[in-house]
Amino acid sequence: MKLKALVVSCILFVFFSCTTQVILFIPEPDFSVFTPARTIEIGNIIETKSGASEESLPEWLSAFLWGGVAAVENLEDYSEKYVFIAVNQGESFVILNKWADNFSATRDIAVLAGNRVEERMILDASLFPDDEYGEFFQIFIKNAYGAEYQAAEKEAIYWIKHSSSPVYTFFVKMTIDKSIMQSTIRRMMAHANAVAAPTGAQAVSVNRLRQTFFTGF
Repeated sequence: MKLKALVVSCILFVFFSCTTQVILFIPEPDFSVFTPARTIEIGNIIETKSGASEESLPEWLSAFLWGGVAAVENLEDYSEKYVFIAVNQGESFVILNKWADNFSATRDIAVLAGNRVEERMILDASLFPDDEYGEFFQIFIKNAYGAEYQAAEKEAIYWIKHSSSPVYTFFVKMTIDKSIMQSTIRRMMAHANAVAAPTGAQAVSVNRLRQTFFTGF
C-alpha cells in the first residue's frame, strides 16, 4: 500500500513538474488598431470622398485597406515617416465628420503611438512584459501614452460609404518624421531606464530592446 502511494506521489510530482515547465507566455501581438476593420470590404464601397468606386481611393488608403499601416509606410512618399491612421465607423456622417475635424495630431496620436510602442515591446518578449522588463515596462508605456507628439502632422481625412448598412468609415491620416519620433522614444527609454534601474535578466532584456527597438517598429 505504501509502495502504491509512493508511485502515485511520484507520478503527480512528475506531472506537475512538467506542467510548470511548459507554461510559457507566448506573445500574440494585436495590431488591429493599425489595420482596417474587418467589416471594410473593398467591393462594398458605393461612395467615397472623391468618387463612387474603389479606383477613386487615394494611394495611401488603398495600401492601408490591403496591408495596414506597414503597407502605407512602404510607399515612397512615406519612406522617412511613421504613419498613424485613426479609424471610426458609424451611420451618422455629421458625427463622424465632426470627430475627424476635431482629431488632434499632437494630442490624439498618443493612443496610437502608445499602442504601437507597447506592441513592439511584446514582439520580442518571451515572458509577460512586466516580468521581461520589470518596472521599465510600465514607466516607458505610461510615457508613450501620455506624451504630446508636437511634430506629428494631420495630413488627410477621408471617408467611404458602404452599401450593406449603409455605414460610413472615416480615416484620419497622421505622420511624424522618423528621426524625430525615434529621438522622442529614445529619450523615453533613457528616462524609464534611469528610474527603473533594472538588474539581472531584466537589464539584459531592456538593453537588447533599446538597441533593436526600431527594427520592426
